[in-house]
Amino acid sequence: MSERIICLDDIIPNEEYGKIRSLKRREMIELKKYRRLDIGPVASLYFESRDTMIYQIQEMAYVEKITRDALDEELISYNPLVPNGKELTATMMIEIDDPLRRKNFLSRLGGVEEKVKIIVEGSEIYADSEKDVDRTTGDGKASAVHFLHFKFSDELIEAFKDINNTVQIGIDHDAYGHLSIVSDQVREELAKEFI
Repeated sequence: MSERIICLDDIIPNEEYGKIRSLKRREMIELKKYRRLDIGPVASLYFESRDTMIYQIQEMAYVEKITRDALDEELISYNPLVPNGKELTATMMIEIDDPLRRKNFLSRLGGVEEKVKIIVEGSEIYADSEKDVDRTTGDGKASAVHFLHFKFSDELIEAFKDINNTVQIGIDHDAYGHLSIVSDQVREELAKEFI
C-alpha cells in the first residue's frame, strides 16, 4: 500500500508544472476516457487512480497557488481516494445544470451515497462513502458530489476481471433507480487498480 500513497515528492513544483500543464491535461483526458460511467441521466461515476489523484493535487496547487509547504492538507484529503489494491474508488457527481432543478432533485436524494452498488456474478458490492463530511443533511438533501469506495474480496476481483462475467453498476434509491452495464474497455481499465 505504501507505494500507492502520494507524497510531496510526487508533486511537481508549480513553476515546472505550468510548463507541462497542457501536456498533463491531454494525458489525463486520455487516461480518464474509460474511467467514467454514467448511471441514468444525471449521475456519473469517475473512477479514481493514483494518477488521477496526483493530477487533482497538481491542479489544485497550481490554480490556487498552494505552496509546497502547504500541500500536506491536500495530501491528507486526497490520499484516501487512491485505491488500495482491493477496491475501486469513485467520485460520484449528480450533474444537473439548472440550479432550481438541481436543488429540487437533490432534496429528494438523501442517502443516495449508501445506495450505489457494483454487481459482479450476482454479488452486490455496496459503496462505502467517505465520512469526511456528512453528504446528506438532516432534512434529507444530498450533496451533488460523493466519494465512494467499493471493497472487493479476492474472489470478486477475479470475477470482475473475467470477461465472461457481466459487471453492472447501479443506484437503487427510491427517487433514482438506474443500472448500467460496464463495458469491456472500462472493466479492463478499472481492473488495473487490483493487485
